[in-house]
Amino acid sequence: MKAIVKAGLGPDAVVLQEIPEPVAAPGDARVRVIATGICGTDIHVAHDEYPCEPPVVMGHEILGVVESVGDSADAAWIGARVACETYYSTCEKCDWCRAGRRNLCPNRRSLGSFRNGGFARFVVMPVINLHVLPNDLGELDGVLSEPLSCVTQCLLDPPIVNAGDRVLVTGPGAMGQLAAQVANAQGGTVVLAGLDKDAERLAVAASLGIGTTTSMPEADSYDVVIECSGSARGAATALHAARRGARYVQVGIFGRDVTLPLDLVLYKELSVTSGFASTPVSWRRAMALIEQGLVTLGPLVTRAVPIDEFRAAFDAAAAGEGIKTVITPS
Repeated sequence: MKAIVKAGLGPDAVVLQEIPEPVAAPGDARVRVIATGICGTDIHVAHDEYPCEPPVVMGHEILGVVESVGDSADAAWIGARVACETYYSTCEKCDWCRAGRRNLCPNRRSLGSFRNGGFARFVVMPVINLHVLPNDLGELDGVLSEPLSCVTQCLLDPPIVNAGDRVLVTGPGAMGQLAAQVANAQGGTVVLAGLDKDAERLAVAASLGIGTTTSMPEADSYDVVIECSGSARGAATALHAARRGARYVQVGIFGRDVTLPLDLVLYKELSVTSGFASTPVSWRRAMALIEQGLVTLGPLVTRAVPIDEFRAAFDAAAAGEGIKTVITPS
């Protein structure tokens, strides 16, 4: 089968290769991939800005159908339309695993970076990674379940936004769009900030009832600031916009060291939090938001691209075109 493989160092080492189809072992499921989203992390992996272990099939925002399982005890999963957690394994022995924080395990091996992921026709993963999607969900909406679970990890465990809070979200990509919707669902008055070039992405947010701006946000005005751009400029904007005693949440990944006005954390007594990847609890919260209709996912899928055209799709994602581009491997 064709697969997008990170075969070595540098972006030129991301190539389309033929690899053997995987087989499910006991405890595993083989998922036929419907679509896999291109995440900012994939771009970081391509440019050696995020840990990975080549050669590895990339892609972790996986939507698919369970085709087979390795144990008859799991046969009920066959035919289920699912979204997939990203972990393949953790050590289950370290302090973080034992505290229920498997996302922080130093030995965590994730799909798309350390184990073969979803930019291929089939992917194999533990059955415990699977989440059944609602029947009324749009054809490609479920591909956003994984990034939504990362957002709920940042914003809902514990809850960051209180009813009536003024909330600024910087960066109108997929993570910013989802963070704005989750903050809105928590009762915040939300503004999603972007640049002039982000007009089309901001228009999608506006159509979903989210306030938007391309102007510099007013300083010292927001109870919660959520940085989703993964840029030093976005982070500095958020820090300046935060009120004294406000909460700053880092969602975006910079991929490199950046220079920020961190004295503002001291002068304003800001509470700085984040959340790495996802947890079973954050997945449960994400699925609840989807089932209750508190987030709208369909308009965030900008386009679906055949696997043979992956390079142009990666370039578009790196350039910030659209909101979510997905690879369809079949």
